[in-house]
Amino acid sequence: MIGGPESLKNALEDAVRKAVFGKRFAVAFSGGLDSGIIAAIAKKYADGATLYTVGSKDSHDVREACSSAGELGMRWVHIPMTRYDVLECLREMINITRTRDPVTLSFEIPLYFVCKNCTEKEIIGGQGADELFAGYSKYIGLNEEELKGRMAEDMRKLSDETLLHEERIADHFGKNMHYPYLDGKVIEAAGCLEFSAVSHSDGPLARKKVLREVSDLIGYPNISTKEKKAAQYGSGAMALIKKICKEENVTYTELIDSLCREVLYDG
Repeated sequence: MIGGPESLKNALEDAVRKAVFGKRFAVAFSGGLDSGIIAAIAKKYADGATLYTVGSKDSHDVREACSSAGELGMRWVHIPMTRYDVLECLREMINITRTRDPVTLSFEIPLYFVCKNCTEKEIIGGQGADELFAGYSKYIGLNEEELKGRMAEDMRKLSDETLLHEERIADHFGKNMHYPYLDGKVIEAAGCLEFSAVSHSDGPLARKKVLREVSDLIGYPNISTKEKKAAQYGSGAMALIKKICKEENVTYTELIDSLCREVLYDG
């Protein structure tokens, strides 16, 4: 094997250390594998690191994050959200970023709340891990050529659209975003992995096998068993959105169209 978990672990540790050394950091923390690895490494090098989890009280992410924070021995802050909070968040995100895509707006809800509520100026998170290590269910069963093509396409979208959206949110609240998984050496280490290290069959724990091995190598094997849900579902944001849509008797796309007209054209 040209590369492997040890090389990837070293590259990730280097990327996190460079970002957080001697500073106070907020970790955008879902309680899952990607942000769990970042949090564990940040704990070693930051002057102080606090985990922030956004979600409704009984959401998947809040339950997982509470458990993972205890295992990591790190300070954890739960940022709750209500139906009203989510509606205002969508309206504000559209105003700040000019993003109109309903999917992007839904999965960026947790980061908006972290940027708005954390006391630290610097924020670090796990963005890019799914694109780099084939974490999405749509990658299941693809051959090597198909997988590389889809991952490259998604990485371009991440770079051209998602990160721009996040940078505008962070700038609005006076924060700086850091993405260790998108560090050049981490991307290089990922590129040296064999196809078998990133390809997977069905089942959430079959995804991102190499990152689960990295979690074991840094001394937190329980993190490697964490099941990740998409941010809009794990946080409970989509459940709240569905309630809003039901009350307004509209689809989610219609709701976003209405907010875009209100914010972008009526103001």
